[in-house]
Amino acid sequence: SIFKKLGKSLPVIISGTIADASGRILSGQTIEAFLYSIEHADPFAVGFNCALGAKDLVRHVETLSAISPFPLSVHPNAGLPDEMGHYNDTPEIMAAILGRCAKDGLVNIVGGCCGTTPAHIKAVAQALEGVLPRKPQPRRAVTTLAGLEPLVIGPDSPFVNIGERTNVTGSSKFASLVKNGDLDAAMDVARQQIENGASIIDVNMDESMLDSEKAMKEFLLRISSEPSVAAVPVMVDSSRWETLLAGVKCLQGKGIVNSISLKEGHDSFLEKALVLKHLGVAVIVMAFDEKGQADTEDRKFEICARSLKILMEEAGYDPWNVIFDPNIFAIGTGIEEHRSYGIDFINAVKRLKRSFPYCPVSGGLSNVSFAFRGNNAIREAINTVFLYHSIKAGLTLGIVNAGQLGMYADIPDDLLICIEDVIFNRRDDAADRLLAAAGSAQSINKTGDAKMEWREWPVEKRISYSLVNGIDRFIEKDAQDAVDKLITPMAVIDGPLMTGMNTVGELFGAGKMFLPQVIKSARVMKKAFGVLAPLLKSNNAGQSFQGTVVLATVKGDVHDIGKKIVDVVLQCNGFKVIDVGVMVPCADILDAAQKENADIIGLSGLITPSLEEMANIASEMERRKLPLPLLLGGATTSRKHTAVKIAPLYSGPVIHVADASRAAPVCQKLVNKQTRQAFTTSIRAEYDVIRTEYGKTNTASKLISYDKAVERRLRI
Repeated sequence: SIFKKLGKSLPVIISGTIADASGRILSGQTIEAFLYSIEHADPFAVGFNCALGAKDLVRHVETLSAISPFPLSVHPNAGLPDEMGHYNDTPEIMAAILGRCAKDGLVNIVGGCCGTTPAHIKAVAQALEGVLPRKPQPRRAVTTLAGLEPLVIGPDSPFVNIGERTNVTGSSKFASLVKNGDLDAAMDVARQQIENGASIIDVNMDESMLDSEKAMKEFLLRISSEPSVAAVPVMVDSSRWETLLAGVKCLQGKGIVNSISLKEGHDSFLEKALVLKHLGVAVIVMAFDEKGQADTEDRKFEICARSLKILMEEAGYDPWNVIFDPNIFAIGTGIEEHRSYGIDFINAVKRLKRSFPYCPVSGGLSNVSFAFRGNNAIREAINTVFLYHSIKAGLTLGIVNAGQLGMYADIPDDLLICIEDVIFNRRDDAADRLLAAAGSAQSINKTGDAKMEWREWPVEKRISYSLVNGIDRFIEKDAQDAVDKLITPMAVIDGPLMTGMNTVGELFGAGKMFLPQVIKSARVMKKAFGVLAPLLKSNNAGQSFQGTVVLATVKGDVHDIGKKIVDVVLQCNGFKVIDVGVMVPCADILDAAQKENADIIGLSGLITPSLEEMANIASEMERRKLPLPLLLGGATTSRKHTAVKIAPLYSGPVIHVADASRAAPVCQKLVNKQTRQAFTTSIRAEYDVIRTEYGKTNTASKLISYDKAVERRLRI
């Protein structure tokens, strides 16, 4: 805005200050979240200054260098001040460290901050003489969002839950709390949504008795002082432009605006889009134009395509910052004109994802079952089935009640048929049949007292059932009973616990179980481990360790259910396990391995971006020349990806471990001097074959000419 007033533009460098050893800037954001929050400004360079000396700043420079598409600047202090205020890094010390940084291709602009003198700058300049500058990373075609933590949504990302309960129009409890000024309790609603699996929270203050603009600002500013809520990105949701604008200006990170549309015509749409682009948010585009809301497949597609064309060609948007909402309408209303609402939405999602693969697609899930309000059991079933089919069609993210999603696999067959008949408009009497089924439907949540037959099953089956259904009410007693029956805690882990978790993994992989339910299963597993862990320690007392394994969930990923299982399994098999936690930066993992004199490093990840971080860690291990086996596991990992994308980056052993039950045998072979060489040689040979086969089937296609490509362009 200032440049526009001045009539000229100047290069802008954005520099953050690392606040502590965790690698967060002063506001609490991670480095990645900081980058995503400011990248819309297209700065000349991004980097760090102050707070730390060169030695301590290097690891954070490495993190930023691995992800930033901008030149990187660094201005460290001359070490840290002593009690007299004198900085302790000499020009020679600082120059040596920054010289190595430059030679490793990490920086573009180097200077000094507190405590540095002309002598420091001269020494640094001499150390950098003739060194090639860093090559910025290519921009990734993914949607990036940020609270205090980053969120990356790409074509292969799992479905993203947006918590719906911080919406005064959808939650009477939240509305009452906001009206009464009880923002602490209102914050608990947001916190609960996140704990139940929401990766984004939708905040809406559109209520007739509220000043929506004032309420939005107050709530979002309160979020900034609540780290557990501020961790996730915010979707600012309002039908009033002034409220949207006020909300966006209160966001620290990069959020989403819900929504803009062509309802008031091209000019109004473009004007708002330009303002929001300047403010650096992603936008939801509602399938709504001058003629009204789109209610057919063709209209949904046409309006979204028209909107994207305007945003890209006239407002300069990247497609990954445009999120389509093709309108979810209530199904099963009995009104003839509504019969195709379900299938039209699903087909529109398919078409949009085929034509515009980089644009996420979203929807408000609860709308689909609105015709059955008051019958929570049938609404839960309809929402679950519709979400299952929408995700299969390509739905990227959705506004849901993260704590009340059922499991597709649990819905009775007769009810499932009735619901799918309505969704896909398969028969004329589908709505009537669903209405009849709704009258007798029972909750698909099996935790109620009405369906307690499973408590009469053998203890092994009860434990597995509790895990799959996220029931923690009985797990501690059942775990103890299982030990009494099966004699050892290891038998309980290898038996019913592993059976239950394998089932969870299969259902999640098939899309029949959603992330909030996996989180509930993790809580059940944690309670079971609480009973078994003391018994395991008692059984292993006095035994020497076979080896030391450092485990971590990689940076950008907060999931650790599989890692916790591996931890217990390895301990049961005589290994010392150092679990360094979740969201762990590369440097922290490798530093821990060196500090603990580890024999093996194990990395876990549930989401697709974790694969990139695993590759980054493999590359850094090669750079550091760490002679340790690297084990990879988690829902997104695979033997093929490990062989093709990660193993070539590291000269040491890189091994994909398919599930927790295989972790101990793999580690035992690696720490045994008699078996290690043969085992790693066989893995390398196996991965060589995989890479060769992959190369045969993925050779570069012959490219057509540019003129031919222009002729074949998508016309919208």
